[in-house]
Amino acid sequence: MLTHGHALIEGMASGALLKLTEPLSLWGGVDLETGRIVDATHPQRGAVLANRLLALPGSRGSSSSSSALVELARTRRAPAGVITTRSDPILTIGALVADYLYGAAIPILIVSDEDYGKLECGGTGHLWCETDRAVLTIPGHEPVQFSNPAG
Repeated sequence: MLTHGHALIEGMASGALLKLTEPLSLWGGVDLETGRIVDATHPQRGAVLANRLLALPGSRGSSSSSSALVELARTRRAPAGVITTRSDPILTIGALVADYLYGAAIPILIVSDEDYGKLECGGTGHLWCETDRAVLTIPGHEPVQFSNPAG
């Protein structure tokens, strides 16, 4: 599978894809020591976010989710990258601060609802985001090579 989207936060990441079926609040919904979803009402309760490509249809809840993402980055339990369907200022702030404080780049890719629907848990994916280009590849497709117009 090959998906193009809009880069919200630049960077590169690889990991097993974890697709959530409902939005998640990182503040209170995730154990910050383990990276495990602990929200008792979430369908993917028990799943671990750490070092995975986290696909979520949006976040919910507290603006403290940005702090939770930073703490997950500090303890090396953050997702490797995030794929979502809409711009999320809370996740964006968390990713920017995590990179600034801990050098933990967490790229964020926005994809269409249609492309989100095609994502499946399991295989290892590769996320590549830069200002004007972004792509997610999952085994079964050749990687896309972009030339750098500046280089």
